[in-house]
Amino acid sequence: MQLETIIGLEIHVQLKTKSKMFCACANEFDKTSPNKNICSICTGQPGVLPVVNEQALKYGVMIALALDLRVNKWSKFDRKSYFYPDLPKGYQISQYDEPLASEGELKILLADSEKGFGIERLHLEEDAAKNIHTKDYALIDFNRAGMPLAEIVTKPDFRLPAEARIFLQELKLILRILKVSDADMEKGQLRCDANISLRSVGDTSLYPKTEIKNLNSFRAVEKALTYETTRQTELWNKDERPDTESTRGWDEKKQITVLQRTKEGASDYRYFPEPDLPPIVFSQKEIEQMKSELPELPNDKRKRLINQYGFKLSDVNIIISIPGLAEYIEKVISEFVAWLEASDGVEGSSMEIWEQHRGKVVKIVVNWLLNNFIQLLNSSGHEIQDVNITPENFAEFLTLIFERKVNSSAAQMILEEMFKTGKDPSVILEEENLQQESGGKKLEQWIDEVILENPGQVEEFKAGKEPILKFLIGMTMKKSRGKADPGEVDKIIRVKLK
Repeated sequence: MQLETIIGLEIHVQLKTKSKMFCACANEFDKTSPNKNICSICTGQPGVLPVVNEQALKYGVMIALALDLRVNKWSKFDRKSYFYPDLPKGYQISQYDEPLASEGELKILLADSEKGFGIERLHLEEDAAKNIHTKDYALIDFNRAGMPLAEIVTKPDFRLPAEARIFLQELKLILRILKVSDADMEKGQLRCDANISLRSVGDTSLYPKTEIKNLNSFRAVEKALTYETTRQTELWNKDERPDTESTRGWDEKKQITVLQRTKEGASDYRYFPEPDLPPIVFSQKEIEQMKSELPELPNDKRKRLINQYGFKLSDVNIIISIPGLAEYIEKVISEFVAWLEASDGVEGSSMEIWEQHRGKVVKIVVNWLLNNFIQLLNSSGHEIQDVNITPENFAEFLTLIFERKVNSSAAQMILEEMFKTGKDPSVILEEENLQQESGGKKLEQWIDEVILENPGQVEEFKAGKEPILKFLIGMTMKKSRGKADPGEVDKIIRVKLK
């Protein structure tokens, strides 16, 4: 039997507001000071009244608009009843049949095409407290109780575990660009439950799903879904396919899912409208205003960077994954073209230079920004905004490389010094005497000395051992302290050793 996998996601996003969802307590989960940010509202004391956090509402609408959801002009809160120690009221204030937003689609540019993943709804709710289990007892930290959450429920549109991972990574990018959440899965700021079932290819029915919990990383989501696909395939092949919905936990150590319980239905939660909170009402004008304030979103940025600059998709994915890098790179390219326009070695206006040399300009930018510069950034632990190198200085540095005034080894030395000190590249070039030597007696002298000092290797090269040439070039570069042009050294040695 040929089977296909049906996957849907339920995602909780911890919103980055100053206060909690329905009270004025600080929206901070501090492990070192349990039960610090609490009050009579978030601990469920009798007689208190919740008040909706206006900023959380705005953040919810922003996320909905970014995911192309329809923001409902009228929505309400509901009570979701269940009894557990982490829920002090005996119910959670959530949204059920009239959510904040519904019916959307997130489109993502993949390697071979653009694919859309449907989203069923987005609603707001409060978080539960944190249970802390030890061998001998259990504790509860109410700091997390009442924190604002946006729950996003996707449609069962994923057919591969990798697609679920890609979707979550894209969602994290969006949330960080919107600045509504830090979306760190390991810190619980982005939590995901994955629903999975199988069916025969061509069948349009949906069968009882299995919900997987305890997923605290993108890798865990993909691995758990991959494991569950294999497990359920074996059941289908034995004619023992799941006939009830269930919840399983992901065991990271054993790399397996473990049965926890059969899944509750909506009737078990006894939903009814929250009587202490008024409905949420938005005008079309308010929705349009918030939509106009959205920043450029990842998928739009991908398309623009590819079309405008000719970047590869793989490079663009790196660029947009690092906050502030896209803006930095665009400024560098603009300044780079301006430097070339002012240079004696390149003719034409900035527009003509860009049209004629775009491929080479982009290649140099990708090589030095996405490789060398990013390595320095990662090793330093800095953010883009903390870097000493201005886009103008970086562009001047790239101009030195473009005009072959420095070779790659000298350029690396200059970049490292720029990163440390913020000095202009031209200043470092002069101070360290790193100008590239092209032609002339000095270059001939260095090569002649290398040939005389390495007779054995010279004979091997003459005998046909081509790799020896790299050794001779390397020795010349060492003797010149990196100032020689490797390409020119290659040509001269070949002529001398014919």
